[in-house]
Amino acid sequence: MDSAPRSPNGFLSALNADDFELIRPHLRTVELVQESVLVEVGESLKRAFLPHMGVISLVVKLAKGEHVQIAMIGRDSVFGSFSALGDATALNSAVVMVPGVASTLDLDRLRAAADQSPTFRAALVRHGLAVYAQIQQTAGCNASHTVESRLARCLLHTRDLSGSDKLILTQESMAQMIGARRNSVSLVANTLQQAKFIHYSRGHIEIVNLDGLIKTSCECYATVKAQYTRLLQPRMHCAA
Repeated sequence: MDSAPRSPNGFLSALNADDFELIRPHLRTVELVQESVLVEVGESLKRAFLPHMGVISLVVKLAKGEHVQIAMIGRDSVFGSFSALGDATALNSAVVMVPGVASTLDLDRLRAAADQSPTFRAALVRHGLAVYAQIQQTAGCNASHTVESRLARCLLHTRDLSGSDKLILTQESMAQMIGARRNSVSLVANTLQQAKFIHYSRGHIEIVNLDGLIKTSCECYATVKAQYTRLLQPRMHCAA
């Protein structure tokens, strides 16, 4: 059998041949269009998404209109893991933050594969736990760390998930990422640019000093990365 990766998505490429065959005939490739909404809170999720490129943002909407990101899903994982294992009603909204391409399939097909194969189900659980680890770390981070360190963390995580040092992010997207107001994001982005860690212009961000950005970030970046490595090894696809 060909040993080359069958997909740029980490979940798909980590499946053994038999497990992959359970869903292979049902996979379709779709474009992830920036700011498109994949599901709203309270809706029933119909399809799972497995990004090849691009990043999906999981967002909580508060009563006064604030939108706060609680997790990101990129090329290393799958959106819809817990929905396939339990209740398909979305607990949060999911929005495409970074455009790209994904494999997609009906959630019922994903659920059927999990029901049929214990190893497939175990893989879904691990990916769900990785997202849960990110959610709980994000909650602690937003409550305790500075806006500057939070933005550095999110830019680093987005870089890992998208596989690129060049990102297209609106001020509104970055505000959601770190649970802050847009004017705070503008000030902090300028600070990171003055430190020559990033180049920022009209929603285009390029990370130009990775080490500097890592030192600016709080410990949450390394903590989440370590949890993902532990849960998703050996096939996690992170940028070097």
